[in-house]
Amino acid sequence: MEFRLLGTVSVETLTGPLPLGPAKRRSLLAALLLSANTPVSIGRLTECLWDDEPPPQARGVIQGHVSRLRALLAGADAEAYGVELATLGDAYVLRVPETLLDSQRFEELLTLAREQRGPADAVLMLKEALSLWQGPALSGAFAGPPLRVAAHSLEESRLATVEQLSRAYGALGEHHRSAALLTAETAAHPLRESLAAELMLALFRAGRQSEALDRFHRTRRLLADELGIDPGHELADAYALILRGASGPLTGTVLPEAAAPQPAAGVPVRVTGDGPGADGPGADAPAPPRPPLPVTSPSHNGEPHPVDLLPRAPRGFHGRAAELAALSRSAAGEAPVCLVTGPAGVGKTALALQWAHRNPALFPDGRLFADLRGFSAAGEPALIDVLREFLLALGVSPRRVPESVPAAAALFRSLTARRGLLVVLDNARDSATVRTLLPGGADCVTLVTSRHRLEGLIASDAARPVPLDTLETDDGTALLAGVLGEERVLAEPAAARRLSELCGGLPLALRVTAARLAGRPRWTLAALAGELADERGRLAYLDVDDTGVAAALRLTVQQLPPGAVHQLARLGHHPGGHYDPYAAAALAGTDPVTARAALERLAAAHLVTETAPGRWVLHDLVRLYARSLDPASAREALIGVLDHFIATALAAAGTAEPGGEPCFVLPEDYRRPSAVQDFADRAEAMRWLATEREDLALAALAAREAGLDDRAWRIILLQWPQMVWRARDSWSPLLELALESARAGKDAYAESRVLALLGWVLTEEGRTTEAVALLERSAALAREAGDPLGEATALINLAIVQAELGALPTALENCARAVSLARREGDRHTEMLALQHLARMHLTARRPAEALACARAGLDLGPEHEEAARRSLLLAVCGEARLALGDEEDGVRLLDRAAQEAERAGYDEGAVRALAALLRVSARTGFRRRHDEALRRLAEES
Repeated sequence: MEFRLLGTVSVETLTGPLPLGPAKRRSLLAALLLSANTPVSIGRLTECLWDDEPPPQARGVIQGHVSRLRALLAGADAEAYGVELATLGDAYVLRVPETLLDSQRFEELLTLAREQRGPADAVLMLKEALSLWQGPALSGAFAGPPLRVAAHSLEESRLATVEQLSRAYGALGEHHRSAALLTAETAAHPLRESLAAELMLALFRAGRQSEALDRFHRTRRLLADELGIDPGHELADAYALILRGASGPLTGTVLPEAAAPQPAAGVPVRVTGDGPGADGPGADAPAPPRPPLPVTSPSHNGEPHPVDLLPRAPRGFHGRAAELAALSRSAAGEAPVCLVTGPAGVGKTALALQWAHRNPALFPDGRLFADLRGFSAAGEPALIDVLREFLLALGVSPRRVPESVPAAAALFRSLTARRGLLVVLDNARDSATVRTLLPGGADCVTLVTSRHRLEGLIASDAARPVPLDTLETDDGTALLAGVLGEERVLAEPAAARRLSELCGGLPLALRVTAARLAGRPRWTLAALAGELADERGRLAYLDVDDTGVAAALRLTVQQLPPGAVHQLARLGHHPGGHYDPYAAAALAGTDPVTARAALERLAAAHLVTETAPGRWVLHDLVRLYARSLDPASAREALIGVLDHFIATALAAAGTAEPGGEPCFVLPEDYRRPSAVQDFADRAEAMRWLATEREDLALAALAAREAGLDDRAWRIILLQWPQMVWRARDSWSPLLELALESARAGKDAYAESRVLALLGWVLTEEGRTTEAVALLERSAALAREAGDPLGEATALINLAIVQAELGALPTALENCARAVSLARREGDRHTEMLALQHLARMHLTARRPAEALACARAGLDLGPEHEEAARRSLLLAVCGEARLALGDEEDGVRLLDRAAQEAERAGYDEGAVRALAALLRVSARTGFRRRHDEALRRLAEES
């Protein structure tokens, strides 16, 4: 089995390609493969499948395509290849070994090519990589905006590979092959200047100089006619090199003047985009001479070295291949500003210096560096001091350095106007400071690092962001090995990985950990991992001298306004892992608008990360630091967020199951949040319960540990719509925690309610004997607590189990008593539920007339729009009762109606039940098809 994106989107098998069907299904497959082994939300898939406003039934269309795709994969024995299309909450994930995906093999071959020592081996790898392409990427799919971006990115990677193969041919002296390869590509991409430049050089080196010059002029005219621009520096450099008759490689920047022929005295040479032979204003005018570079130290031939203020390259640098490549891409173009952003300790400076030291040829006139100390306790340096250092390095006499910042900045821009320089501005706090220090030359690159996103710099100067995240576990382990030695890490590989995980992939934390171990050769990695596992002391262990995670975070926090600091401190006390504005407001005692603004401010400082619109997370080490900011507020914050969960879960349950009786009264000291999230419909409410399931469980556990048992069992019990809908989804442990909390508070009411739900779940899990004991206890406790509706619920659940065990008379008696209790309390929802099960039990007891009467009574109680699933079950009983009474026509009509209502409500279990009853008396193919589709959907959801 092979999955293809590099051409027509397809799945190849031993028997040929799978019949994927319409373009939107191919789009769905492409979207899942582009994020292989990662969940893709329904929202993201909708963006991929529709170019404009999606239809109201978009979710259903996607589910249908997923269902068909899953069936196709199953028919091709995908499981044997380790392929699985799974549902995860409100998302889908296509689990597939990377070796089965052509785009992944393409990337692997490129990596192998880069690792080859000789060009001949690199050529083999690159040719094999390009052979995987069978047409434009993602062909045959309907390309919504995200897929168009992905296809463009894949095509860019292919073209870069073609250029790389051309250079490898050139290294072997096979310039004719290089020219042949590039000729075809430039015909398809005539405006791609890098391709044209490579072709010009290949033709020139193959002895076809006139063709090379003709290619330049054709491309120059095309750029002018189509885009209204002059050739960029790559084309101009290639053209200048050919005119000189040189044979060196194209560096991608203006060549150093030392490499150019020396002109006659007083006639300077200008090698830029409008260089020798170029048309346009000023092409024939001599350029003013460039300011002299300072002679910092003479070389062996007496020529001055370019200026270089860079600190040494970082030691023990590991990983970051993708980010280094992103920096190289960002540094292309005219006067680019590259912006490396990320949280404290993530390695922004190390990345910037590593890239700068790896690319010296790009900057023939040198490299400048300034630490702007935007997050330092020592404070920021004066701008005039930074500019003075730059100007002195560029050869300006100390007496000629202007005293004002504007004048010094203007002189700096003037001196750099015709240079090829790199300017590294490290630890910038704001955009205004950076703007003052930007060089003036089109061939200058500015590399900025910051803990802030500096969105103003992106808006004003088209800065290209390169966000930096934490290290993967393998790269973190490699960093440890670089400091400690491979032998020590290889001796304890599991402990090394654990240390990387405990440090959260933060390079600063990893280096501090390595420093501790390096100074203590007798310590084992496992022993230190054990120490770090204790959250209470982890930050203390990650401090060495004046370097540490807490110190770095403290300097970031000092730059924040008080409201953001208050929000961060309260976030540290959240028991779960995710935050939305409502939860953040409950923690901080504010409102969602204020909380959202604080979260945005924290995100700009890279202290929280937005993982989805309106949903943020905290790095583990940041969470520990945040918790230390205001430890006295822990209980208040916890109670606030617990009450938020109770309020929101009540709203979700009320929307998901309208008309239902609340399963408890609120705690005496309950504090209603300033705002509670609204849910538009049942689907949105159920989605919130599913998304927050893990955090709700963590909140209940934290409440139990804090002695807030009255909150713990309520938070768990309020998830009952999700538990009933997905009863076989391992709810027992959570309900047992709720039972412990109820019993700890000696609350008979709470214990009864928890036992009723736990008994239901155990019944669905097949643990009927245990369920009977719990449900009998639940009914007795409800009577003791004076809770007739709780008793009715327990009796309904008990009757269901008793009916399954064959004790039908007892089951009928208990269910009838539940009907009476609910009717006496005036609770139509519970009465309807009891009548539904009583009708089913009468049908099982071969009493169709009684079953029909109960079902009709139940239907008379509930409004259609609120009880769709329950109406379906009651209609099914009516249909089966009619069949048993000999009225086949009416029975079939009612069962078909029951199935349709279940299908509309997304209640597949009810649809299967009604359609199975229909198939026992009818052979219609439509019933069989609908039954099989509902059954398949049910299997996918389980």
